[in-house]
Amino acid sequence: MPEIWNSPYATSAFEEFAEILPEVGDTKPPTTKEESPSVHFLMEAAKQHQMWIIGGSIPESVISNGGKKIYNTSLCISPRGVIVAKHRKVHLFDIDVPGRITFRESDTLTGGSSISTFEAEGTPLGKIGVGICYDLRFPEFAQCMVQRGCNILVYPGAFNLITGPAHWELLQRARAVDGQCYVLTASPARSKHPSEGTGSNVKYPHYEAWGHSTVVNPWGEVIATSDETAQVVIADIDMSKVYEVRRSIPTSMQKRNDIYQIIDLN
Repeated sequence: MPEIWNSPYATSAFEEFAEILPEVGDTKPPTTKEESPSVHFLMEAAKQHQMWIIGGSIPESVISNGGKKIYNTSLCISPRGVIVAKHRKVHLFDIDVPGRITFRESDTLTGGSSISTFEAEGTPLGKIGVGICYDLRFPEFAQCMVQRGCNILVYPGAFNLITGPAHWELLQRARAVDGQCYVLTASPARSKHPSEGTGSNVKYPHYEAWGHSTVVNPWGEVIATSDETAQVVIADIDMSKVYEVRRSIPTSMQKRNDIYQIIDLN
């Protein structure tokens, strides 16, 4: 699922739509269905369909030291409904492209401080790493997940009409080639500006997502994608491709640790 799928993608909306999320290891939501509908939906769907779910991301409300913090958080859920990983977006989307777009997630959100990976037990997929949107731009972050043994990196994201056509696919292919792994992304579909339709929510600034959810293989090839409309992307993941590419071009064994290193401090 995509980034911030339960809320308008606007800093002023995040607190209103924030929910209390469970912790890793939990098997039940910490709140009622009315208080955290997205959490209940995800955990119930995982059990009902007996599938692994990386639940995009939703705003998370956390009361800490008498104050409230809002995180952009992804829940990873096993077929038994167990929270196996919980990723809080590490790199906040604070940009200013002169004359084109300005956006500051840090006006509302707090950045996470952990690298999130989990083992998809009972499947050939192995270890999976999770980032959110802007996290995709940081190769060191991806390399830490690969060094932990990840074969697949998943990034729910909502690139816009400025950064999307320039960098969305490019960055996915770069991270796939860097890590010699699969990279999967899920974006919201592009919505019409309120002036183009009726009944649209005009309470918050309108954000147009680029769309184009995509799957890239370890050779850097796009093997499945979509356009900007609402779609489901389905792809066959052949894990032998990961091992084939890593044997053929063994960069992980050729790194010059005497000159440079990627150090995982988490």
